Amino acid sequence: MEHSTTDGRMMVLLKAKNMHKAGFVNIVGNPNVGKSTLMNQLVGERISIATFKAQTTRHRIMGIVNTDDMQIVFSDTPGVLKPNYKLQESMLAFSESALQDADVLLYVTDVVENPEKNMDFLEKVQKMTIPVILLINKIDSLTPDPSPKGEGSSQAKLAGIVEKWHELLPNAEILPISAKNKFGTDMLLKRIKELLPESPAYFDKDQLTDKPARFFVSEIIREKILLYYDKEIPYAVEVRVERFKEEEKLIRINAVIYVERDSQKGIIIGHQGVALKKVSTEARKALEKFFGKTIYLETFVKVDKDWRSSERELNSFGYNPE
Repeated sequence: MEHSTTDGRMMVLLKAKNMHKAGFVNIVGNPNVGKSTLMNQLVGERISIATFKAQTTRHRIMGIVNTDDMQIVFSDTPGVLKPNYKLQESMLAFSESALQDADVLLYVTDVVENPEKNMDFLEKVQKMTIPVILLINKIDSLTPDPSPKGEGSSQAKLAGIVEKWHELLPNAEILPISAKNKFGTDMLLKRIKELLPESPAYFDKDQLTDKPARFFVSEIIREKILLYYDKEIPYAVEVRVERFKEEEKLIRINAVIYVERDSQKGIIIGHQGVALKKVSTEARKALEKFFGKTIYLETFVKVDKDWRSSERELNSFGYNPE
């Protein structure tokens, strides 16, 4: 009898040792709450564009974390918004698709956002039966107000935010974090590991993302445009890589920056080409760091008046969520 019990324990230990977990952890939320910064922290690589401007992410981007006994497939998604043109309709479709195939959903908000913003999307989250973790980001930006009773302390403010969100998403786990400062991200990763289902890996163990190299070239160039131009320019821009030739120590890239109007083309190029040269130089430096090789980058600017509203053009740029 004792021998049988020992054998049983050995079988349990052996099963636990050989158990592999894998799943899709999708990150959703409104614009500019820090989803891309969080994604990059969790993956440990710079997969998503992260800037101070809203609507930075336009695609659904996967970042894959692998260990011997686990694979987490993170998805960063565009911020949820009311679409005004076909590009934004595609962006919203990417966000909504993330509700369909998640094993764990990360809903990201921050300490200043109105909890009832975009209630249509939030109502869909309320109905989900999978684990939902609500992340209150940017808690490092909470500042206390002078109050004799302490109602204005940072802790009291955070408690009030948590209470409001608990009313809206009563079944969600709530975790305050600062993605920028890596506060709470280790705890989040530990909880995700606990919630993942048993499953074989979905992707090769050495794979970091589902996107090809050309995608990251266009995103890095677009990031520099987001950083160096104001007003409507970054949102009227798309980038297409027309040549990507990789050699042993060198990558040759030709990229076209598309805008909607001739006036925007002039702004992108700048006086005597100075503005475009600056963007190209900064993009080249970032690409060399990303690929670990010398980059030869040529950039051109073209006008395509309808690219944000043309279904055919959007499909050619990859805005076609299944």
